[in-house]
Amino acid sequence: MTRISLLARGLLTAAATLLAMTAAAPTATARPTTGPTAPEDFVALRTVDRTILQEMRYFTPHNFVGERIDGYRQPLCILTRPAAEALHRAQTKLLRQGYTLKVYDCYRPQRAVDHFVRWAKDLDDQAMKDEFYPRVDKTRLFADGYIAEKSGHSRGSTVDLTIVKLPAKPTGPYVPGRPLAPCYAPQDERSPDNSVDMGTAFDCFDTLSHTLDPRVQGEQRANRLLLKNTLEALGFVNLAEEWWHFTYKPEPYPDTYFDFPVSAKSLSHGH
Repeated sequence: MTRISLLARGLLTAAATLLAMTAAAPTATARPTTGPTAPEDFVALRTVDRTILQEMRYFTPHNFVGERIDGYRQPLCILTRPAAEALHRAQTKLLRQGYTLKVYDCYRPQRAVDHFVRWAKDLDDQAMKDEFYPRVDKTRLFADGYIAEKSGHSRGSTVDLTIVKLPAKPTGPYVPGRPLAPCYAPQDERSPDNSVDMGTAFDCFDTLSHTLDPRVQGEQRANRLLLKNTLEALGFVNLAEEWWHFTYKPEPYPDTYFDFPVSAKSLSHGH
C-alpha cells in the first residue's frame, strides 16, 4: 500500500472515531442566561403613577461609590407591576395628606450589585466615607450587612424611597468635590434633599438608619412611621435596618435576580 493510501486510511479512521465520540457524548444542557430585556410584568413606574417623584441616585455620582453605577443607563424607576400599583395606592393616600413619595432606587441589575461589591473590596477608595459611612470602617461593610453579593432590588419588587412635603421644593444640585457632611448630621447640614427629615439621609451606613432606632424621636420618628405605616398597610415589608427600604409581598420573582439594564429599552413589551 502506498504512503498516500496509508495516510488517507489514517485520516478516515480518525474522522470516524471523532464522529463516534461526538455522537456518544451527552447533550449539554443550556444554562439559563439573563436576556437584555425585562419580563413582561416589569413596568416603568411613571406609566403607573406620574406624580411620584424620582431621584435615581445610582444614575448620578451622588452615592456611596461616588460615580454612576453599572447598569443604570437612564434615571428610570422600574418595578414589577404589582409593586408599582401598590406604590400608586400609597401615593393616593399621601397626596390627600399633603405629601408625595420620592423614589431613590427601584429595580437594580445584578451588575450594579457587582459594582458595589468591587468598590467595597477596594479599601483604598474611601472618597465618599465622610458622608455615607463616617463611623464605619470600610473593612466591616460586608460583615455589618451594608454590602452583599445579592440584593432584593434585583428581584424587581423592592424600592428605596422617602416622603416629600407638598408643594415639593427642588433639591439643590449635588456638586462633586465639595466638602461632605455626615449623613446623620442635622438636615440643614447634609447634602441637599427635599425629603422630610428622617433623621438620616438615604443610604446612611449607620445604626441611626434603623427604622425604629430609639434615638430617633419627635418629628423624625413620626416621618419614618408615616412612611412605614402607609406602605405596610398596602403589602410592603420594611427592612428594619433601613428606614427607606421596602419590599412588596408576595414577590412575583422571589428567587430570581435579574441583570437587564435600567433603561426604557429593557421594557420591550410597550410599557
